[in-house]
Amino acid sequence: MAQNVQRWHLAGFLCLTASWTMLLTISGLAQEKAGLAEKEVLNLFNGKDLTGWVYPGQKGKPLDGMTETPDGRIRVREGIIFVEAKDKAGKGGIRDLYTVQSFDKDFHLQLEFRAGPRADSGVYIRGVQLQVRDYPTVGPYKNLKSFKAGDWNALDIVVRGKVAECRCNGELLTDKMTVPEKGPIGLQAESGQFEFRNIRVRLLP
Repeated sequence: MAQNVQRWHLAGFLCLTASWTMLLTISGLAQEKAGLAEKEVLNLFNGKDLTGWVYPGQKGKPLDGMTETPDGRIRVREGIIFVEAKDKAGKGGIRDLYTVQSFDKDFHLQLEFRAGPRADSGVYIRGVQLQVRDYPTVGPYKNLKSFKAGDWNALDIVVRGKVAECRCNGELLTDKMTVPEKGPIGLQAESGQFEFRNIRVRLLP
């Protein structure tokens, strides 16, 4: 009888050991997978300066370490890219900010934007512009139910091949935006004040 009890205890111990080993293995694989997934996410904006961006309006020189463009039209403060209505000389008009990196594979771009009243801006996907605005007043997507006027809104752009699907706060803007196979990501300054933050790209398999 004692031998049987010992055998049961030994069997139970071996089963428990095997279970823990399996759990640790699964946990390790999950952590490894999460680590790989995290490595695939690129932060296009470090929250401190304009490193990784160029400004064609000012000869296209890299802006690494700079907290504003030479003309003062675009500035970085407190983890936000501020797009001013006018530059230091009081001039408005269209100015563009582009990533140094070109995105030549499928990707998922995520960012948050806040538009001033009637502000007009845009996001360039490999050179093609998606209108990003104070949508309820300027359009073209005036009937969005989840748009937050004067507050932060989430923009999701998934590019597969030559087609981009764009959503604002989960609502579809367009799934028929044709884009080139290669090119950078850009932000536009046009009219009014705009803000951008949390600009990230996840490369898709």
